[in-house]
Amino acid sequence: MSKPTVSLSPSADAWRRLRRNPIAVVAGIYLVLLLTAALGANLFTRYAYDFHDTQRYLTNPSPPDHNHWFGTDALGRDVFSRLLFGARVSLGVTAVVVVIEALIGISLGLFAGYRGGKTDLLLMRLTDIMFAFPDLLLAILLSAVVRSGSDALPGWLSLGTLFFALGVVGWPGMARLVRGQTLALREKEYIEAARAAGVPERDILLRHLLPNLSGPIIVQVTQDVAAVILAEATLSFLNLGVQPPFPSWGRMIFSSLNDMASKPYLLIVPSVALAITVMAVNFLGDALRDAFDPRLRE
Repeated sequence: MSKPTVSLSPSADAWRRLRRNPIAVVAGIYLVLLLTAALGANLFTRYAYDFHDTQRYLTNPSPPDHNHWFGTDALGRDVFSRLLFGARVSLGVTAVVVVIEALIGISLGLFAGYRGGKTDLLLMRLTDIMFAFPDLLLAILLSAVVRSGSDALPGWLSLGTLFFALGVVGWPGMARLVRGQTLALREKEYIEAARAAGVPERDILLRHLLPNLSGPIIVQVTQDVAAVILAEATLSFLNLGVQPPFPSWGRMIFSSLNDMASKPYLLIVPSVALAITVMAVNFLGDALRDAFDPRLRE
């Protein structure tokens, strides 16, 4: 007798297909290792990110049994330490900004799609206005305006400025996605039944609509993560993001320009880390999109 066919839920089936994608598995493992190294940077490095080795300036990378695995920069700071602490800063900024984008975008998209009418028209016109401006240029403008009152902001305030600039410009994509999905779901039978039963609007949005939007939202979040990592590196490279002494991959790339001819490793190390991380996030996002696509279910 043949074994009975077990019908998996959409989420379980998506997870099964994701695990069978070797590129997604490799990308996920890399991101987990990167996150672990960033959070445990104090444990994996010998030096603080702002420690200056006055005996070693612009030293070449050395074997693991020596002092500086990836060498030192023009100020005698350990490149490996700054790479890991820079990953902590970059990933931390990305996490906060993506949460801000998701909260704004999901809230506006749900409300506009469910309410419809003038509310939908007003919120979507606001979204269109935000789409009319290049997001990175708008982030640069906001960062420059906030920083214009002071030549040098404290480290915590520079991070707050970065959160504000990137969070304000990043939500329209999420809002439009959630609004479109909500328009399709609000006419479903279970939503009509919930309305007929007198379920409050808040419960319909949070308990009936939002859980059914989890797949598209997860895919959009992964795409936003890659975009925010690049945007943060760009702003830091332009001296509008993370300020010294905090390290950042974009700031490390900028600091290496003066010495890249004689010491190319100063440019190569953060550039390769940035490129591999963005590719890993994009590969994982593509795999998630395929995994959650109902047309690809067996």
